Amino acid sequence: MSYAIVGFGKVGQALAHAFARKNIKVAVASRRPPEALAPQAGAIGPTVVAKSLRDALEADTIILAVPFGEHREVARALPSWKGKTVIDAMNALVPPEELDGLLSSAFVAKAFSGAKFVKGFNHLIAATLAADPTVEGGHRVVFLSGDDEDAIAPVAALAKQLGFAPVKLGKLDEGGALVHARGRIWGQLIFQDLFKKEQ
Repeated sequence: MSYAIVGFGKVGQALAHAFARKNIKVAVASRRPPEALAPQAGAIGPTVVAKSLRDALEADTIILAVPFGEHREVARALPSWKGKTVIDAMNALVPPEELDGLLSSAFVAKAFSGAKFVKGFNHLIAATLAADPTVEGGHRVVFLSGDDEDAIAPVAALAKQLGFAPVKLGKLDEGGALVHARGRIWGQLIFQDLFKKEQ
C-alpha cells in the first residue's frame, strides 16, 4: 500500500510527522514544486518524500489536507479515481448553502467520482495531530466515517499503524455529521481529544 498527503500546510505536516514517527513512507505534494517542499519534508524524516502532484497521486491512498476550496483542483488532476482511496482530512469553513445542502464530505466525494471515500483525521488541531498519539497507556482517537464499509477498514488499519485508535462513526450523513465543520456549524466531536485505553 502506498500513501500520499496532498497539502503541506499545518495539517499535512502534522500527518507527515505521524508517518515519519512510524517509518512509513509517504509522498507529500502541494501547489508548490517538490523542490520547494523537499527541505521541510526531509526535516520531518527520511520517509517523507516531496513529489509533484501528478507523481503523488500515483499512491493507492491519498489524504486530502488542502484548504477546502482547492479540493476540486486536486480532483481534476486525475481522469479517474477508480481504485483509489481518498481520506478527507479537510474542514469546510464555508457557509452550508455553498455545499448544496450536503455535509462537506458528501460534497467533496462528488468531485472524486469512483474513489473509495473516507472522512478522517480532521477533528483534531494540527499540533495535537502531530504529537505522539500514545498517551498514558492509551492511544489518541481518530474518527472515521464513510458510506463504504470496505473503504473504512484499510483506513482504520492505517490509523492503527500510525499509533491512533480508530473509531468508526458509520456513514457520512449519520455519525460522520459529528465530525463535520461547515460554516459556523461544528460537529459535536470536533476538537474532542479523546483516548482509548489498552484492553
